[in-house]
Amino acid sequence: MGLGFDFSGFFAGFGLMWIFSAIITILVIAVFVVVFVKIISQWSKNNNSPKLTVPAAIVAKRTSVSHHHHHDHHHMHSTSYYVTFQVESGDRMELIVSGQDFGLLVEGDQGMLTFQGTRYLGFQRT
Repeated sequence: MGLGFDFSGFFAGFGLMWIFSAIITILVIAVFVVVFVKIISQWSKNNNSPKLTVPAAIVAKRTSVSHHHHHDHHHMHSTSYYVTFQVESGDRMELIVSGQDFGLLVEGDQGMLTFQGTRYLGFQRT
């Protein structure tokens, strides 16, 4: 003799939640895979590019601060440093540099920029 409870709706809802969770998990994994492939692709492209040293001027500098919040209320901040160089042809390229290099580079400086693909290797003032 049954208790009179109908659990079919409960189990149907549970099945939908499981499907929804599986879809979200697959999407998150897919995003990580795409980002990882892009990073490896850019790294490989840079490694296969020639190292070039060209006359350039520093035309702009900027920073980007990222805030990371963790579940334990721990906050982390990271800063990325960017410098825009203009080469003789008039083309501009923005490269990521270290914080130390960022502090030493001054807008308006002229010199020789060394880079490999999108990888900054150095700048010597002339």
